[in-house]
Order: sequence, then structure tokens, then C-alpha cells
Amino acid sequence: MALIIVESPTKARTFNRILKGKDYYVFATMGHIRDLPGKEMAIGFENEFEPKYEIIDRKTKTVDQLIELASKHNEIILATDMDREGESISFHVAHILGFIRDKWPDFEIESGSRPLKRIVFHEITASALEEALAHPSELRIDLVKAQQARRILDRIVGYELSPLLWKKTGKNWLSAGRVQTVALRLIVEREKERRAFKLEKYYQIYGLFKSTEELKGKLISKDDKSFEISNTISLYAGDYTYTKTSITDENLTPIMKDLEGDSYSVSKTEEEIIKRYPPPPYTTSLLQQDAFYKCGFSSKMVMRLAQDLYEQGIITYHRTDSFNLSTQFVFRAKDYIIEKYGSDYALDKPRGYRTKSRLAQEAHEAIRPTKLVDESSLNTAKGKKITVNHKKLYKIIFERAVATQMKEAEIKVVKIYVKSSKNYLFETSSQQVLFDGFLKLTQKDFVTQNNRSIDIKEGAPITLTSLESKDQETSPPPRYNEASLIRIMEEKGIGRPSTYAPIISLIQDKGYVEKDYRYFTPTKLGEPISDYLSSSFPILFDLSFTSHMEEELDEIAEGKKQLTSVLHEVYDPFKKQLDIKANDGTMVTINEETTEKCPKCGKSLTIRFSKFGKFFACSGYPACKFTKSFLHVVPGKKCPKCQGDIVVKYSKNRKRFYGCSNYPKCDFSSWTIKDVKA
Repeated sequence: MALIIVESPTKARTFNRILKGKDYYVFATMGHIRDLPGKEMAIGFENEFEPKYEIIDRKTKTVDQLIELASKHNEIILATDMDREGESISFHVAHILGFIRDKWPDFEIESGSRPLKRIVFHEITASALEEALAHPSELRIDLVKAQQARRILDRIVGYELSPLLWKKTGKNWLSAGRVQTVALRLIVEREKERRAFKLEKYYQIYGLFKSTEELKGKLISKDDKSFEISNTISLYAGDYTYTKTSITDENLTPIMKDLEGDSYSVSKTEEEIIKRYPPPPYTTSLLQQDAFYKCGFSSKMVMRLAQDLYEQGIITYHRTDSFNLSTQFVFRAKDYIIEKYGSDYALDKPRGYRTKSRLAQEAHEAIRPTKLVDESSLNTAKGKKITVNHKKLYKIIFERAVATQMKEAEIKVVKIYVKSSKNYLFETSSQQVLFDGFLKLTQKDFVTQNNRSIDIKEGAPITLTSLESKDQETSPPPRYNEASLIRIMEEKGIGRPSTYAPIISLIQDKGYVEKDYRYFTPTKLGEPISDYLSSSFPILFDLSFTSHMEEELDEIAEGKKQLTSVLHEVYDPFKKQLDIKANDGTMVTINEETTEKCPKCGKSLTIRFSKFGKFFACSGYPACKFTKSFLHVVPGKKCPKCQGDIVVKYSKNRKRFYGCSNYPKCDFSSWTIKDVKA
């Protein structure tokens, strides 16, 4: 009888359901069982960074069960996830069971009395498991080395830099990290760029015209000279282009008067049939970004929901950077499309996509459903715990994957130019969906809203019925939200898809950034921390260097680089700089004072930071020990009961809700801001 080892109980239950009646016993490790101890560095610098792993305290009972079960089975099969973390869990299981002989920085797999096998699969289905069990492989040591290199690097940087921050700030709960600090720096630098951006007022002019159709056009030029001005500025993470017009307070009135007394005709119409193709199937980062915009999910929530769906055999593996879809899926998708929408919507041959990432694992698959059923069918599966949020995420995965194998849409785009006798030019456009193609599945509303075309002839007279001027300001570079932060991190090669969610969670949990609605802003703690670390260690926290390190880790995983050489490349210059900074006598100044006065002693209140978040404290401490909670006031909203401020609060389960600032005198609360009347 064979012992199959997985990392989660949900995955174990799915395996047991598929393998029922067969000669296998499935055991779940409940995640990692062996790791670096938390109370010490546990890195042997004297022996080429050798890590000193220990069995995790709370996992001793699990390890005892594992060893006992292994002794009763004649074959060990490692079936953890296919990424580096999954390979690492399998490695540590094999080590505990005596299959690994350490020769740091190398390892040897020893064949004992029982065979040790490794199976890899992209989905947890009967056919995929049968295929994997029929063609087992060996433990992929290079992947293990890449995971250990990342773990060692992050341990060294974190455990060496954090005490430096404690010393420089007097706050012994702060932390720094190799990738988290770069993510923080992206947010901090963007906030500085926004502050430095010069806001300029300008106007847009729109005309409402009447002919056989009503048209609303935007004023774009006079005498063939465009009113629109485009400017590009260089930012920390790349160039930013913004637009404005040359219409200002000085020339608005003369232009409006000129337009009001003018005559107009349709000078030109342009018609073009364009083809709109479906986007590629989801990778991890694309799923995180799209789920943020379409479902309002955080990256952390997306990964948790996707993990559940994967472990229950509903979707393929969700940590991937590949656009590949299996041959079996694309042909099954074609049959589904023909049955559901008709043969006009199906492709003659499968459509493929090429990833732009040099480091993408092309042997992997994109995220897709394992069966071609929509979200309404998920509840019918016996024993599966599917929530509304699981269904929302599954819906976008299903639609995106199926849409890749549907015909492209055909859209007629009509541009109409209205010219005045004084050579002013207005532009308007319309879209008409001629053939909806994949849009029939993914964007039904778009098809409904764009089902007719403007029918107006070139040279036809047209009457201006009204003019509208809108005053606007130039837009500063936008703050990052979770989706745009993930996009820029992926674009710059910072971290890997599986690390985005924990990085984003960590910089929030540490109080370095906070959310202003959906957008990240650095706190008074986060900005000076970022400035100090980036100026003190300019190479370590540089975008290009961090990206280079990710490439080095990938090369270790591919067997092209030695683990220790990469560690030396980072640690040797870092240690020299660290020793200098530790003894230079500088301190990190965190401006915490506010204009609010202490109600007890009249001194200024300051913002303090603890591991539990921000709070107000009296600057007269320790003589005055007054404190109060820091409340994030929602602008433009008042309590419907007492007209007090509406503030953001959190339940014991860290779920956000909105309440009255006058609590406990007023008990108003709401889970959603839309229920709070302005």
C-alpha cells in the first residue's frame, strides 16, 4: 500500500474521493512541518550560509504521525503543490523520513527499502491523478535550492535590518524585508511624485448638435491646430503621460462666443471595422488584478479562494505565469461553445497565446476550470464547500478561459467630424457590435449598449443646440491600488506571483501603508522608514537589483546558478554597508505630532504606532497617559442618527464596517458605505 503525502486536508479529501477503493492512504502535513526557528538567525555563515532547520513546534504530533504511517507503507508518494514552496514541503518530508543526505549546499536522495516518488499535476481530477501516478518523477532538487536561497536571503536581510531599524527609531516591532521594502518604496515614491506634481486648470468644451441624429462632440482643434497638449514626465517606476488643453480662463470666453455665433456642417466621417480579440487566460497576477476590479477582492482573498477551488478539483493550479491551455481543454471548450452558442462562435483551430515573460514556466498551464460547467452548477458537487465569493471568482475564471476559444468580435467604429465656418473642429464617435463573438459570454452589457450606428452623411448641415464647458485639472500620477501595484511589481520583476499577496498584506499589517478607499498611501511611519532604507542601502532596494535577484533565483531553479554564489553576491556588500550604518550615529525622525490638543493637559497629541496599528497619545507622556483610538473619517458622510462623523472600523474578525464617531452614545453601523447617506 502506498502513502500519498499532500499539504492540506481539503486536498487530501479530494484525493480520497478520487482514489476511493484503491490501494492508497492520503496524509496531509497541514503546510510546512520544518522551518528556520523564529528566535534566532539560524544561518551558518561559517559554512556557506547553511540553514539550521527545525521541526516546527506545533507540528511535532503531525511529524510523529507521518513517521509512524511511513513505517507501515511500502511506498512513499510526494504529492504537494508543484511550485517551489510545494517542492520544499516535499523535501522536508523526505528529509524527516530519512531519504535525504545533506552535503550542503548539495543534497543527495538516498534510495532506502521503500521507493520515494514525486508526482506533479496541474489539476486534481481523476484523469490527471491517474496520469501522474502512472508516470512518477523524482524530487526536483533545483527547485528546492531556489526556495531555500529565497528563504535564506529573506532571513538574512530581515534579521539583520530589523534590529537596525529598532536602534534608529526606538520601535522594536518594526521589520524590513528584501522585497517588502521595495514594494513600500514604490508607494512612497509615488506619493512624493503626486506632491511634486503641479496641478493646472484647463477646460474641455463640448457641443450638442442636431441633425438626423443628436450628437455630442468634443472640441479638438482650430485651424488644424490641436487644443490638446500631451506631456510626459519621468517617474521612479517609469514615464507618466498626462494631457490637458490650451483652453484656460484667459481664452475660454472668446472661444465660447466664437462658437455660439458660428455655422456647422459634417466635414468628414470615418468608418472602420475592427476585430476585437479575447484576452489571454488568467495567470496568477492577471487573476489578482481582474478580481480586484470585477469582484472587489484583495490579492490575499483571491489566493485563498483560488486555493480552495484548486484543492477541491474545480480549477487548475493557480500559481502560474503561463498562458498555455491543454489540448484536451481547448477541444472540450470548442464542443461546449458549439452546443451553447452555435458553430458561428467556435474557432476552426485552437487559439494560443505567447507570454511576454522570459521567465514564464511554459510547461505549466494557465488557470482554467477542470470541467466546463458554469458557476451555477458548483453547488451540485457533493461535499464541496462553495460560497458566493468562490462562485464570483470561478465565474471570471470560467468565462476568461472559454472566451479564449471563441471567435473574435467585429465592431464598426464611426468617427464624425463637425467643422465650423471659422475652422473649429469637433469630434464624436460611436461603436456598433456587428458580431459579438466572445463578448456574448464576457460583456453582454457592452453588446446591448452598442447595437446601433450613427447614420449621418458627410457634408450634411448640422445645428449647434448648446455648448458646455467643463473645468478640469491635470491629473497627478495615480496612487497604487492592489491591482496596479501587482501590475507594476510584475512589470519590474519584483517578487513572483505567489509572493504578491503576502507582501501587500505585510506592509499594511506593519502600519507602513494604509488604504484611502482602495488606494495605498504611506503613513508617517512608512515614508521615513522607506527613505532611510533606500538611501542607506541604495543597491539592495533598487528596482533593477531586486529584479536581477529574482532572475538569479529562477536560474538556480533551472540548475544554471549555484545557490551559494547568489547568496554571496547579495550578502557580502550588504554586510559591509550594514556595519557602517549600524555605527554612524544617525536616527530616523518620524514626525508624529498633530494639531489636536490633549483634553487632559492641553499638550499636543501625537500619532503613535504599535504592532496593533495607529493611535493618538499625549506628547506629555509619561506625565500624561491619555490615549485614544485613531479613527479614519469618511469625507462627505454623516451619521443618519446624530450627524456625527462616519468612521471606518473593524470587527474582531478584521472585517471592515462603518460606524458613528460618537459611539457608544450613538450605535449606528453599516457594512457598506452606500447605505450611509451623505
